Order: sequence, then C-alpha cells, then structure tokens
Amino acid sequence: MPLIAPSLLSADFLNLQSDITMLNESQADWFHLDVMDGRFVPNISFGLPVIEHIRKATTKICDVHLMILEPGNYAEAFKKAGADVLTVHLEACPHLHRNLQQIKALGMKAGVALNPHTPVHLLSDIIHEIDLVCLMSVNPGFGGQQFIPHTLEKIRTLKKMITEKQLHTLIEIDGGVTLQNAPSLVAAGADVLVAGNTVFRAQDPTATIAALKAC
Repeated sequence: MPLIAPSLLSADFLNLQSDITMLNESQADWFHLDVMDGRFVPNISFGLPVIEHIRKATTKICDVHLMILEPGNYAEAFKKAGADVLTVHLEACPHLHRNLQQIKALGMKAGVALNPHTPVHLLSDIIHEIDLVCLMSVNPGFGGQQFIPHTLEKIRTLKKMITEKQLHTLIEIDGGVTLQNAPSLVAAGADVLVAGNTVFRAQDPTATIAALKAC
C-alpha cells in the first residue's frame, strides 16, 4: 500500500485552509510541497512563509521538494519552517554528499530528486545516504503534465539497486500520477505517489486519495 502525498501546488490557494482540512481528514499520508525558484525550473511557486502556515495546520509529514539552485543555503530555514523530508535535485547539487549530510544533521529525512533525463545509476555511490529518491515523471516546473512512460523502467532499475544493497530507501514518483497508472507504478516498486491535479481536480478528492491508497 503506497504512501499518498498530494501536491499542494494544485490546491486552491484562495481556500487553502479548506484543502488542508480535507487532506487532514483523508487517507493522505504526506503533504507534498513544491518550491520553485524560477532559475532551476522555469516557474516560481511558494516558499517559506506558506510552508510555515501549512505546518501549523497539519500534523502530517511535510515533504518539501526543492526545485531550486544552491539548496544548501536554505536547508536550515526550511527545517525551521517545518519540513520533515527535504528533497534536493541531483542536477542542482555538485556536492550532493555534503547536502545530504547537512539535511540529516538538521534532523530531516534527506531526499534526492532526478529529472527525467537523469539515469538512476548516478546514485549508486550515494544511495546508502538517501532516505527517499524522487523520480520526476514529468519535466519539473509545472503541474498537469503527461506522465513519461520510461519512468516505469527507471523505477524497476532503482528498486533493484535498493534491494541488492539491502536498503530501505523509498521511491517517490512525482508527475502525471493518475488512478489509471498508479497500480503499474506500485507494481514496479514505487513507495510514495505524489498527485496534484488527480486529487485536487477530482469531483471527490477524498475518495480519489482512498483509491490511490488502495493501489
């Protein structure tokens, strides 16, 4: 049974409290919070003040995905804002080991995200330091994109690496997750499903979360 992490990037920001209450009362496991800087990705989302307020309104895990350059400059601030899991992009971190050590020293779980073009074998020498690998199944920066099918093969390859090394690293899938492809993702080895439009554009978001959870 996968962990479900609805992406608040797709929430109604004029009625954010209502959407948070819905998630709190649903079977959602995590809140997925996408931070974009307009530099690493061609979009700007929300930052520390919004996350601080979300943190006050939920006791669920706050899974913060940094799509930003120089994430090490902000790790401590995101910890103070309430992040439980902090994920940085391999492509943005020339000193990834240092970034992971910083995140863990601050008391957070450390995640690494890979863009669609980045092969998973690049994690082979660092996977033992990673709590969560976020495989981007769309190009990062915008919600509502179509799922990239090759992601399924990347999940299988990564799952094999984790299993062979006898690790407990979680595999998270971010982008284009639907009720239709979720069973295939879980069967391939995904542990955490990020869902934005699939949840927040649904007629019954709570039932949609329950259906994803049942995959």
